[in-house]
Amino acid sequence: MVKLVLMHKAGSIYDDLPDQVYDFPRQYLKAMKEAVGDWIVYYEPVKAGPRGYFATAQIDRVIPKPDQEGRFLALIRPGSFLPFDREVPRLLDGSPLESALTALDGTPLPGGLAQSAVRRIPEPDFARIVDLGLPQQLEEIEARRYDPRSFDMAEGAQAFERPVVERLLRRSYRDIAFRRKVRDAYDYRCAISGLRLRNGGGRPEVQAAHIRPVEHGGSDSVRNGLALSGTLHWMFDRGLISVAEDCSILVSRNKVPADVVDRLLLPGGKLIPPHDPTDAPHPENLRWHRENIFGQTAPGDVAW
Repeated sequence: MVKLVLMHKAGSIYDDLPDQVYDFPRQYLKAMKEAVGDWIVYYEPVKAGPRGYFATAQIDRVIPKPDQEGRFLALIRPGSFLPFDREVPRLLDGSPLESALTALDGTPLPGGLAQSAVRRIPEPDFARIVDLGLPQQLEEIEARRYDPRSFDMAEGAQAFERPVVERLLRRSYRDIAFRRKVRDAYDYRCAISGLRLRNGGGRPEVQAAHIRPVEHGGSDSVRNGLALSGTLHWMFDRGLISVAEDCSILVSRNKVPADVVDRLLLPGGKLIPPHDPTDAPHPENLRWHRENIFGQTAPGDVAW
């Protein structure tokens, strides 16, 4: 197995969905087959935007692209995709983060390798990039964010260094990474009610909801998330509300009293979009929720 850097450019001719599938031409087939079962890092090219390295995922298998000669699809292992908590720049102190792109004096090497859509990356380079994008102590960072006393570490104690892959697979770590990205994407505002509530200590009350739950094949992509208040999160998970194709809020009217709807929904009944349009809920995730969750709660299961 081998780890790779995969170049992803939104709006390209390739049908990439970073949390599900990577579309690539035959010239990269050998490297992609070598990477099956291993991890990759996604990279945004210079001309596409400022992000640099922005997510990691695991390759599950590689298949020919149906009805497209010379093209292939790398299927992402369900539950493996994780966006970086902070995007990692292409250069750090003027030097590339990939050793294959670095000259002996630390400057970027000239040539076309940096433009290759698929390139192999050594384990130390992979670990360094992931550690920059997903800090080892992310759980502690979040715990201390609004209350420095909330994570009690003995003075002088050394933080436990977990292996990179162990960290990427740990559900508690992934939940925190997902929550931080989704709440930030919506500026800590509930996408349905429009409320931005904070408790007395300044901690945001808005939660991060998976549109398609992880246990049903949903990913930890921001595009599979919504920032919701606690009540609306509960209603969304129970199928009492959902989101239409045009981002109108759907309400299971036979289960939710009208006065409850009037209090919780914004006038106009539209989903508030994230500040970056590329973080907007993916239509397929919303469709899955409508078809599999919305309206499934029995009337007797709901109490008001």
